[in-house]
Amino acid sequence: MLGPCLLFAIVVSSWWGSSEMPKTRFLLHLLSLALLCCLSLLWWGHLLRSHPPQRKGDLEAEMKDDLPLTFDTLLHVQQLRKKTLRSFCSKTAKVTKLPASQQQAAEVLSRIALSTKLAFLYCRVPAIGLESWERLLEVLEEKADVTLEVPVHQPQQHGLQKRLSEYNLTAMEAIRRSYTKVLFVRDPFQRLISAYMQGLADGLTFKEFIQSILNRGPQNASLEWTPLVSLCRPCLIQYDYVMMFGFLKREVHHLMHRMGLPVDVHLPEFTDSQIRSTYSWLSEQLFSELSLKERRQLAHFYHWDLAAFRFSSSLLWDLPSTEGSR
Repeated sequence: MLGPCLLFAIVVSSWWGSSEMPKTRFLLHLLSLALLCCLSLLWWGHLLRSHPPQRKGDLEAEMKDDLPLTFDTLLHVQQLRKKTLRSFCSKTAKVTKLPASQQQAAEVLSRIALSTKLAFLYCRVPAIGLESWERLLEVLEEKADVTLEVPVHQPQQHGLQKRLSEYNLTAMEAIRRSYTKVLFVRDPFQRLISAYMQGLADGLTFKEFIQSILNRGPQNASLEWTPLVSLCRPCLIQYDYVMMFGFLKREVHHLMHRMGLPVDVHLPEFTDSQIRSTYSWLSEQLFSELSLKERRQLAHFYHWDLAAFRFSSSLLWDLPSTEGSR
């Protein structure tokens, strides 16, 4: 950014010492160079705002829509996401072992669904892109030539939306260790907007809707906006794949290929990338309606999700979380 101005200073100095240049002509050149210098500064400022430096470990920056996704890229991104999760789990006291009580284990794993034929385990939460994923599993379930070896000695009742909590403790543990475990995640603020747009606000404005959520707290949160860490238990399940909303079509395609499943299966329409683009503008509009105190309270409400999944593009990302006012 200082380059144009430095050049300007050098040229001015050289001209100032020249006795051959008329003063009027010199001043015209001086004004022209000053204008060029200002334009250069403005241009560099625009570039920095449009292309901010990537944060170390910025997972979403690895998954640009206009870049081809290769197997190596997919594996690299997955390694980054799982490394972030492992770091999160090592620093927190989250559950890493299955409770000894059948009832407690069932409660902890209440959101975990299975595809027993395909040996997939995934966390079932609204508005994170599961609709297309489950349609794909249904297609694969119906194909007679698609069967994966399942090393769990239990009667296999095929069909989606079986819950891990329906099994006994021994089977729960065996399934948890042997199935391919897939987790879908989404920016928590966009999950809130999705819940609001689905009519769950009961006539409230968005600001009133957020305030009611904050007043009730995480313990009384509805499924639609409960933090994913509380629902999906990533420190206990230790997911093999973490899929981020906005990039599902390419990620799921490569996942299926990597798992050795048929590549000729027509993928359902994944609309998450278009939704993500729309929500990007809408998020800024609705975020502006909230006070700084409310924003910080939301950052605290979702501080586990922000730490575990590193939603670096989230509007809540850089906010210091707090429960009180400042």
